[in-house]
Amino acid sequence: MALPRLKRRREFLRVAERGKRAGRPGLVLQALGGTGAPLRVGFTATKKLGGAVVRNRAKRRLREAARLVLTDPPEGWDLVLIGREATASRRFDALVADLSGALAA
Repeated sequence: MALPRLKRRREFLRVAERGKRAGRPGLVLQALGGTGAPLRVGFTATKKLGGAVVRNRAKRRLREAARLVLTDPPEGWDLVLIGREATASRRFDALVADLSGALAA
């Protein structure tokens, strides 16, 4: 099942400005609660990671990790998952554990 997505730049910026941040070796999670809407998730990877192939791979891995971890999504949260250098090469079970740990923080 596909998760509802954040798509507009202003949505990402709002989460970055007002939300909480949790960093893990494989990703950075920004979370903003109290939106009153269903959970929405956004994925991003900067050019610092590499070319388009590397960035797209990192985002695909983040999307799949989010799909597995957010099976019963909480209401009223906007989440942004930011890829790090280790995202594309980190073992997938470790990446899922990073996301679970960041959500628990």
